[in-house]
Amino acid sequence: MSTITSNESVSTIRRRDFLKSLGIGSILLSLPYSAQLHAATEKRPNILFFLSDDHRADILGCAGHPFLQTPTIDQLAAEGVRFQNTFVTTSICAASRASILTGLHEQTHGFTFGTPPVRNKHAHTSYPAVLKSNGYRTGMIGKLGVQFEDGAINRMFDVFMPVDRNPYFHEMPDGTLRHETDLCCDHAIDFIKTNSPEQPFCLSVSFNAPHGEDADHRPGIGHFPWPQSVDGLYDDIEMPPPRLSDPAIFDSQPEFLRESLNRERYYWRWDTPEKYQTNMRAYYRMLTGIDKAMNRVLKSLEEAGIADNTIIIFTGDNGYYMAERGFTGKWSHYEESLRVPLVIYDPRLPLSLRGRVLDHKALNIDLASTMLDWAGVRIPKHYQGLSLTPLMAGRRVTDWREDFFCEHHMNHPQIPKWEGVRGQRYVYANYFEEEYEFLHDLEADPDQLKNFRDNPEYAETLNAMRARCDELKTEYEA
Repeated sequence: MSTITSNESVSTIRRRDFLKSLGIGSILLSLPYSAQLHAATEKRPNILFFLSDDHRADILGCAGHPFLQTPTIDQLAAEGVRFQNTFVTTSICAASRASILTGLHEQTHGFTFGTPPVRNKHAHTSYPAVLKSNGYRTGMIGKLGVQFEDGAINRMFDVFMPVDRNPYFHEMPDGTLRHETDLCCDHAIDFIKTNSPEQPFCLSVSFNAPHGEDADHRPGIGHFPWPQSVDGLYDDIEMPPPRLSDPAIFDSQPEFLRESLNRERYYWRWDTPEKYQTNMRAYYRMLTGIDKAMNRVLKSLEEAGIADNTIIIFTGDNGYYMAERGFTGKWSHYEESLRVPLVIYDPRLPLSLRGRVLDHKALNIDLASTMLDWAGVRIPKHYQGLSLTPLMAGRRVTDWREDFFCEHHMNHPQIPKWEGVRGQRYVYANYFEEEYEFLHDLEADPDQLKNFRDNPEYAETLNAMRARCDELKTEYEA
C-alpha cells in the first residue's frame, strides 16, 4: 500500500514501473485508468479475498467504530474503496457463501443448511472454476461452508485446505496450540510463497472468526475464543450498551420472532451485564486477531514482490445482532442482519480514486462478476450480480440497482422463513409461513422500529413492494 512522498504518488511510480516491465511506454500514464489496465492485460492481477463470519457493516475502525482496532483493514480502505451500503441476499453463512461463489441468489442455487449440495452446473460456473479454467491458480483456505457435488472442488480449486473451528485452537505437531485465524493466514503465506510469478492467482482466505462457538456457553473464551496475539486487549474499556436495547423494542416483535433462535441465543451471550461485557470484549478480540493475521499475509505479498499487482477484498458473510432488539445471530430482515463490510484495495488505482466511500448498493453476489471482470474473463450471462469495476474506476453509473431481493429459506423450527425487497427508502419482508408482513420506511424510521404494514397511508407502497417481491422471486427461481 502506497503513501504520497512528493508531487508524484508512489502509486503512479509503481504503475509506471509496472507498465515498463511489460514493455509498455510511460506515455500510457496520460491515459484513463481503464485504458492503462487494458494495455496491461498480459499481466492479469492477483486477487486475495478475505471473508469474515458474523460481521456486520459498522464493526470496523474505518466504519466509525469508536475503539475497535482494525488498522490493516482501515489502511486498505484509506488507499482503496469502502462500500458502505453492502448487503447479503441471504443472512446465513451457508447460503451466503454459496451466493458469493456462484454469483446467484439462494432462490437459484438452492443451497443452505439441510439442502442437497450445490449442483455441478452452478459449481462449474462459479468464479473459482471459471478463473481456474482461464489460467488462474485458485485456492480456498479456511471455512468453505458449502457442500458441492462430487468432483466440483477439484474443478474449482488448485489448492483446497479447509481449516475449521470446533475447536478454534488446533494442536500442532510440537504440542502447541494454534488459532484457526492464524493457521489460515499461515497457509495463505505458504500459497503465496509457492506461487509461480508467471501465473496469476485468486486465493480465498475464509475465516471462521468471529463466529461464536455455539456448543460452548462459557462467557468469553468459550463463546468467542480469541488468538493468543490479542490476549488482554480491550480489558480496560467499558463496553457501551447496545443500541435499540429498550425491552419495549423486543416486546414489539411478533411472537414468532420473540420465540426464535435470535432470542434463544441472546440468553447464551448477552442477557446479563457481566456476560455482555465479557463476550463483547472477546468478540472484538477475534476481529482484531483477524486484522493482525491479515497484516502478515499482506507483508508476504511485499516480500514476494507482487503487492503492486494484487487486488485485496475484505467482506463478511452476514451481519450480526449483538444484543440489538434483544437478539443475537442473524437470519432476519433487519439492517443489523443484512449489512456487511466491504473494502476493496486495488493497487493500480490512481491517487484520485483512492480513499472513497461509495453509497451504491453492493451485494455479496456482485463479487463473482467483479473478480472475473478484473481477470478479463467473460462473465457468465446467468450471473445475477453486477461487476463493481465501473464504480471502482470512478465511472458515473446512472442505472445502478435501487433495490434487491433478499430471502431466508432454511428449514429450522426456530428460524422463520421470509422473502423481501430492500429498496432505497422502503423495506418489505414477508414471513410467509407465519402470514406476517413488515413494511419499513427508512426515511421516517431509520431504525425500523415501526411496521407500516397496516397504515392506510402506506397501502399503495405496500402493494408495490409486494408486487416487486413477487417479480424478483419469479426472476430468480431455479
